[in-house]
Amino acid sequence: MVSPALRRQRGATLIEVLVTLLVLAFGLFGLVGLQARLQASEMESYQRSQALMLLNDMASRIAINRRMAASYATSAPLGGIDACPTGTGTRQQIDAREWCNALQGAAEFSGNDKLGTVIGGRGCVADMGNNEYLVTVAWQGLGPISAPPAGVPCGKDAYDGGTGSKCINDLCRRTVTTLVRIGSLS
Repeated sequence: MVSPALRRQRGATLIEVLVTLLVLAFGLFGLVGLQARLQASEMESYQRSQALMLLNDMASRIAINRRMAASYATSAPLGGIDACPTGTGTRQQIDAREWCNALQGAAEFSGNDKLGTVIGGRGCVADMGNNEYLVTVAWQGLGPISAPPAGVPCGKDAYDGGTGSKCINDLCRRTVTTLVRIGSLS
């Protein structure tokens, strides 16, 4: 015959195992969530590094062709879903075409899809006067954060989502800029 004390203990081990499994399940769900956030952060970091390479590419092109720097200014962003310039007559036309293709990811393909760049990459060159040129690369981030400064118009309102989207008021637009100064050489 089983004593009353042992009878009350029956099933206690099973309850302990179930509680342990529940705690373990919550821990694993937490790790899955952490992994998802890490992947998103890694993608944002990758896009920023790609944007910086594209930014430095155009800044170098302007600095190399310093006598014709003013002709690099763009009236509309290059890249995105728009067709790239096709001119090949001058160095500036070739540079604009190559930079636009790079912004659209022409360096890497999968079938007919261009994959080698940032999401929705656009590039702008603004003539600031006094031989100064503001080069900007804009792209779409994975989620909303703060909008870029109002003084950076490149890609403005191009990355807003539709109704119900969290990407409103340029919260998903990311930008990097650099100022290229062309010195007067005598």
